[in-house]
Amino acid sequence: MAGNADEQLARGFPATRHSALAAIRAGDAEERRRALSALATAYWRPVYGYLRLHWRKPHDEAADLTQDFFAHALEKDLLARFDPARARLRTFLRACVDRVAAEDGRAARRLKRGGGAAPVGFDFQDARAAIESAAGAAEAPDVLFEREWARGMFAAGLERLRELCAREGKSQHFGLLEQYDLGTGTDRPSYADLAQKLGIATTDVTNRLAWARRKLREVLLDLLRECTGSESELRDEARALLGLDGP
Repeated sequence: MAGNADEQLARGFPATRHSALAAIRAGDAEERRRALSALATAYWRPVYGYLRLHWRKPHDEAADLTQDFFAHALEKDLLARFDPARARLRTFLRACVDRVAAEDGRAARRLKRGGGAAPVGFDFQDARAAIESAAGAAEAPDVLFEREWARGMFAAGLERLRELCAREGKSQHFGLLEQYDLGTGTDRPSYADLAQKLGIATTDVTNRLAWARRKLREVLLDLLRECTGSESELRDEARALLGLDGP
């Protein structure tokens, strides 16, 4: 089973490993900026959600701490201490967030006086509604962070897929994925309904959905590759996020 998953990962990526961690540890400023952006894109939602739900921070404080964490804490010295042989990256980051949150905002106030900006923009209002709807759940910290990590990875992956589809003139493919796979409630349209609505054949709906699903998986695996510390961690995270235990 594990061998099949490894084969899927090998087919999904070029041989060269594009790790954000390696780029952050490198000396080139532009490479470091792009790498920090990749990590922030993948992890800002779980960090924000963890601060809200586990540390019970109000929205404004959690948003400030999240911005400060990615603007200042994810610097070379911090990630230089990360050892992929001892822990997964998200376990290490959660421990770092715990230290920041335990200071009860004092670090955030010091950092604000020093300036600095997060490497990417965060849509806190969009995340706030989802987080507050789960506010009553009683979960262990590691379970909570893992759930928000998965949610954040899918959100980042969907945004990348949306941009990819727009560039390739396949926005309809993404629209079908939104309507059929991502819709809420019990009134999901059938393939025939979607075909009639869009004026295309049912087989077109089938093929375009298959393409969008395949591309989404590729995008998610690409994100995981950027934000893991080793090939074994990549395989573990792919199994956790996508269930890649078989062909």
